[in-house]
Amino acid sequence: MTKFSWRQGAIVALAVPMLALAACSAGGKTATDTAAGGGQAVSTPRMKVALITHAAAGDTFWDIVRKGAEEAASKDNVDLQYLNDPEAGRQAQLVQQAIDQKVDGIALTMATPDALKDVVKKATDAGIPVVSLNAGEDASAKLGAFTHFGSNEKLAGEAVGTKLASDGYKHPVCVIQQQGHVGLEARCAGVKAKVPGTEILYVNGQDMTSVQSTATAKLQATKDADVIIGLGAPITLTLLKSVSDAGSSAKVASFDLNAELAQDIVDGKVLFTVDQQPWLQGYMSVDALWQNKRGGFKIGGGQPVLTGPTIVDKSNASDVVKFAKQGVR
Repeated sequence: MTKFSWRQGAIVALAVPMLALAACSAGGKTATDTAAGGGQAVSTPRMKVALITHAAAGDTFWDIVRKGAEEAASKDNVDLQYLNDPEAGRQAQLVQQAIDQKVDGIALTMATPDALKDVVKKATDAGIPVVSLNAGEDASAKLGAFTHFGSNEKLAGEAVGTKLASDGYKHPVCVIQQQGHVGLEARCAGVKAKVPGTEILYVNGQDMTSVQSTATAKLQATKDADVIIGLGAPITLTLLKSVSDAGSSAKVASFDLNAELAQDIVDGKVLFTVDQQPWLQGYMSVDALWQNKRGGFKIGGGQPVLTGPTIVDKSNASDVVKFAKQGVR
């Protein structure tokens, strides 16, 4: 795959699962095979980790994050609690709930850092280590997380803008499904930095019927729109319907990935997507908390560990489809 400006942390990202597997038999104790990945379950004491995301119901992206987290939990002898709420205040309440339950670690998405800063401080003050994932790279360290796993969203947006510009697109419509989400705003800002004619369209990502009708109306009113960009696979798949409904000639591009979207790239319905490798985000977040618990390790050296961005287009999508169908891409 084509890679864009991975930092040194990305090398760490690829190495973490290998390091973790190498540590599985520490102490010479017998370990058992796990069904998840053919690795070995560790012999360290049971620990409890809360993975708390801003996921909305029905977004398949988070199924992939969760699958990675569950595989790491199986290997690391972790009791994993997965909790999610797209509303910032309720997500903060879930963090407080994890603190009250005295979990051993918290993995948290920070799409709305200001709403989470007080409760994250409560967690760190209580001696609970925190890592962030997926959203909130710029705020992660300030809020007290010891590392962040994800893609640099502005860099990902710039990668999309660069590719669109090189292919001659001049008037993209970038669709944001949650206004105020720092990562989504950064993606569209990155696109606009490379293609100044980019327009932003806000939709309600929790109502796909509304997404479809709003995007259809925009395309009908914006005849010179030459590409519309979804910031998540379910949104992009809905935008395909909008293009058809509007009778628009606009092409479709995307961020993130699921099996259906990967197949649509193979079939030429979608130009490309930018993959941030969410399975790795879930896996590494849980594994990093286990590594911290067992040896005080802090992966990343205080810097974000990048899991992307990578471009998936027709040249490589067929290789990705089989992994996407397994739920690991």
